[in-house]
Amino acid sequence: MKDRYESPLASRYASDDMLHLFSPDMRFETWRRLWVSLAKAQHALGLPVTQEQVDELAAHVSPIDYKLVAAKEKELRHDVMAHIYAFGAASCYVTDNADLVLYRDGLVHLRGELEQVMVQLAGFADRYAALPCLGYTHYQPAQLVTVGKRATLWLQDLMLRMIAADFGFDRLYDVCGQTYPRKLDSRILNVLSSIAQSCYRFANDVRLLQHDRQLEEPFESTQVGSSAMAYKRNPMRCERICSLSRYVMADALNAPMTASTQWFERTLDDSANRRISLPEGFLAVDGILRLMQNVTAGLRVNEKIVAKFVADYLPFIATENLLMAAVERGGDRQQVHEIIRRASMRATEAMKNGEPWDLIAELAAEPTFGLTEAEIRAEMKPESYIGRCPEQVAAFTAKCRGLCTDAAKARADITL
Repeated sequence: MKDRYESPLASRYASDDMLHLFSPDMRFETWRRLWVSLAKAQHALGLPVTQEQVDELAAHVSPIDYKLVAAKEKELRHDVMAHIYAFGAASCYVTDNADLVLYRDGLVHLRGELEQVMVQLAGFADRYAALPCLGYTHYQPAQLVTVGKRATLWLQDLMLRMIAADFGFDRLYDVCGQTYPRKLDSRILNVLSSIAQSCYRFANDVRLLQHDRQLEEPFESTQVGSSAMAYKRNPMRCERICSLSRYVMADALNAPMTASTQWFERTLDDSANRRISLPEGFLAVDGILRLMQNVTAGLRVNEKIVAKFVADYLPFIATENLLMAAVERGGDRQQVHEIIRRASMRATEAMKNGEPWDLIAELAAEPTFGLTEAEIRAEMKPESYIGRCPEQVAAFTAKCRGLCTDAAKARADITL
């Protein structure tokens, strides 16, 4: 049927695992497993529930008679009561506990996807730890960094957003009303929003760098970059990451609004909102992380383009070192600084007009500057201007891999 709305999160972006996790089968079978668990506890406590009744319930967790449920819901106008008539027990017992199980399993699944992104990005950072590239502040050329160092900034954002807690339910709420505190939904969506924020930052940087052809997301040989302009290679996957991330960040506002407006022990104005905002938030982040895995696995660095940008701006970046070298040779600091300022402004103006320029030659032509052209060009070594970037990358990626390894072990201990 194509005459009904289909969620793009379900049909295009989310994984089969996440779609199954929030499927009717998983939700309602979880309800039934909770009913079985309740019956076992009642039997163990000596209440009038026999072992035969427990076994009969356990034998009918699936399949679910959806026709019977639909008929009962139409009659009763209550979706949970329809399942109770079909199987048993009270509504909030199953709905809230099942939600907690699904959200826990969803967070564990996303943590695994996030770990893969981080490991891939750590490998990328290591590969380009020492490759000098132009740094930017205000998106204006600044000092040199390295491609790998920039990648560690993306990686650090993801590490800060990593789901580090154990969602194995080893802690319980001491008190609650008829439902678990809706503040938990806010915490869950905040985690999803935080992941989205970090992914947006990474994808947006890639989009900016792809504009200059320094860095590119994967692009297949038969891929179409634009329906109108065949030459284009639009950063479509990173744009998609940003688009979905904006949705998740906005979606996270639902939970605090719901948590703050709950009345006393329980109100039902949360129900319709939660059944959309929570699952859709999980599906969207699932789609984001799948895109992140694809992009980080195939990021392409155009090293010659990166080197050209470095070469274009290195004479400006090196002027501080040239200033110190000129002063060491007896030059007056203020006089030398003024020579550099005037020459730099003339070179910048020539660049803007598309005219040839040579800052090094112009500085060398100043008698009072005190350095020859050969001495100035000897300072034009990009590796001299990247500081401890390679060492920082190595230390940080090692820390990241250790964190991901520990998290994977903890995740394996959680029964999904």
